Amino acid sequence: MILHDLIDYPTLRVIWWVLLGVLLIGFAVMDGFDLGTGTLLPFVAHNDLERRVVINAVGPVWEGNQVWLILGGGAIFAAWPPLYAVSFSGFYLAMFAILFALILRPVAFKYRSKRESAAWRSRWDWALFIGGFVPALVMGVAVGNVLQGVPFHFGSDLRIFYDGTTLFELLNPFGLLCGLLSVAMLVMHGAAWLVLKTTDEVAARARAYGSIAALVTIALFAIGGLWLWAGIDGYRLTSAVFTDGPSNPLAKTVEQGPGIWFENYAAHPWMMVAPALGFGGAALALLLLRLRREVLTLIASALSILGIISTVGLSMFPFILPSSVDPRSSLTVWDASSSHLTLFIMLVVTVIFVPIIVAYTSWVYRVLWGKVDADGIRDGTGHAY
Repeated sequence: MILHDLIDYPTLRVIWWVLLGVLLIGFAVMDGFDLGTGTLLPFVAHNDLERRVVINAVGPVWEGNQVWLILGGGAIFAAWPPLYAVSFSGFYLAMFAILFALILRPVAFKYRSKRESAAWRSRWDWALFIGGFVPALVMGVAVGNVLQGVPFHFGSDLRIFYDGTTLFELLNPFGLLCGLLSVAMLVMHGAAWLVLKTTDEVAARARAYGSIAALVTIALFAIGGLWLWAGIDGYRLTSAVFTDGPSNPLAKTVEQGPGIWFENYAAHPWMMVAPALGFGGAALALLLLRLRREVLTLIASALSILGIISTVGLSMFPFILPSSVDPRSSLTVWDASSSHLTLFIMLVVTVIFVPIIVAYTSWVYRVLWGKVDADGIRDGTGHAY
């Protein structure tokens, strides 16, 4: 028996679909509170000392948290090559906006306190805001466009053609709604982190903004669901599904129709756990913010993120990138993956190294446990920014 035959091809494809979701959720949870904190910076901190408290609340961990973004991008590249090719070319300008904002963030962290000038520091503070707000917004907009279908098709030789025009085409009403949901969700998460890590006025303001963000998250998630059910066509396979065949997106037929994205929940009621977590986690975070249960608030906001992102993936399964101009070209779990051997080798590497990353990350957070306060900033003990 060949080693990679220990796990059959269809199972490996589903495993990597799950792992892709885990990596994306890992990024949203781990780096999400960094993005949310940056978005909140101008609002929860009213003077230089408070802004330094907020910045140092994420200062020791923000770089390490970005490993989940790298892992997610690498997984798309190696496990789902057509998905990588279409998304990174079709969403090129959106990706550029995200990368520009993410690159701006470390520069702002490093240069903000190099001068005592209030104007200098204020400009870098707004750069940190951009570095948090823009990725959160654009990533949500991208998800909204994926749910609607992306304008691409394959030629007869499986060459990819992207038929979209400009970045502004992505900024459609439903895409913007999803972008605002993403911002609200990560602001809620960032506020939960600040409540855990800071004290006094900063924590009180974070609690207030986090409560608002939790309510907005619940409202936008509900509106998005109703809009998806009533006004957005879903995609359904209408041909035989060859789960162990070679990756050929054109070897199927697909139809569109209203309400299709909800069919998986009727067929598999256990999937309702995902939207329930999305709503319940945000509602619980709101309650725990008021009760001042700091650790539990962070866990609740993370559960809401888990539920909201999982809702998208479960609604679309087995589709991972529908095509709005040629539904047959849509990418699914069964026709957009790498080879059996590639997926198996990647799985072995993942099983070895991801637990190491999780263990090291857990150790770092344990070492850095504790609050950041004004006294520590004044005397400079353990704070770099």
